[in-house]
Amino acid sequence: MKLATKFLGISLKNPLVLASGVLGTTGSSLAAVAKSGAGAVTSKSVWLKRHDGHKNPTVLNLGNGNLINAVGLPHGGIEEARVEFANFRKLSNTPLLASIAASNLKEFVETAKAVATLKPDLIELNISCPNVESEFGRPFACSVSDSAKVTKAVKKSIGEIPLAVKLSPNVENIAAIAKSVEAAGADAIVAINTVGPGMVIDIETAQPILANKVGGLSGPAIRPIAVKAIFEIFRAVKIPIIGVGGVANGRDAIELLEAGATLVSVGSAAKNGLQIFGKIIRELEEFCQRKKIKNISQLIGLAHKK
Repeated sequence: MKLATKFLGISLKNPLVLASGVLGTTGSSLAAVAKSGAGAVTSKSVWLKRHDGHKNPTVLNLGNGNLINAVGLPHGGIEEARVEFANFRKLSNTPLLASIAASNLKEFVETAKAVATLKPDLIELNISCPNVESEFGRPFACSVSDSAKVTKAVKKSIGEIPLAVKLSPNVENIAAIAKSVEAAGADAIVAINTVGPGMVIDIETAQPILANKVGGLSGPAIRPIAVKAIFEIFRAVKIPIIGVGGVANGRDAIELLEAGATLVSVGSAAKNGLQIFGKIIRELEEFCQRKKIKNISQLIGLAHKK
C-alpha cells in the first residue's frame, strides 16, 4: 500500500509530521526525527528576536501521556533559526515546516518575511498558543476578524511559500475561524493547538505548580477535541488540514485522517522516544492491509461519507 503523499505540492514519504515545539529546537534534533521516519518536521516557533519564555517549572506530567505546559515559546530569534535550519538541510532532505510566533501583527509580518528567506517548505502561522496570554493578551486565533487580518498580511509577505494557520480549540466556533483564514489566503489549517489554559494546584502548598500558573494541555486527553475540530473544519473549508492532538499510535492517526486531516502531527508522544514514528507507520500499514486500502489518501474524510 502507498503511504507517500503530497501536501500543497510538497512530497512526503508518509503523512506523519513532527509537531512544533517538540524536539524542534536544533537542526540535529529535527534531522533525528526525520531519520526515525517522520514524513516532515516542524520547527519550534521562531521569533524575530530572542524570546525567553517562562520561568521553571514549565512542564508538568499529568500521567497517561498527558502534559500541561507553560514553556512560553522560548526561542533565540531569526539568527538562531538561520543556523539551525541550515544545519538541518545539511543532514536531511525531509520537508521542513517553519512555525512562527510574534506579539503583534507588525511583528508577525516581519518574522514571516525573515523566515521566508530561509526557504522552508511551508510556514506555520502560530496564532493560537494559550500560555502566552499573560504576556500578549488573547491570541489572534480567538477572533474571526483578527485571524483573517494577520493571515492576509502574512500571506502577502511570504511570496510563493505555502501558509498554514494553526488554530485554537479554545473558541466557540473553530469552523468559522477556519473559513475566515481560508478567505484571507491560508493554504492549509493546522488543528489544534493545546487546550486551555488550565491550572494544576499543589494541594500541600495550595499554590499553582507552574511558575506561569496556567498552561496548555496536550496528550491523549485532548484527542476527542482535536477530532471534533478537524471534523467541523473539514466540512467548512476546501483547503487541507494538518491534524494534531493526542496522537500516540496508529489508531489515533487513523481517527484524525478519517475526521478530515491530510497529514497528522505527533507532539507529546514524541517525548517518549523517536520510535513512535516507526510504530505508527507500521500500524497504519497493518490497518490498510487489513481493510484492503491501497492508498493512505483513501482514509481522508472517511467519517463524512455515508
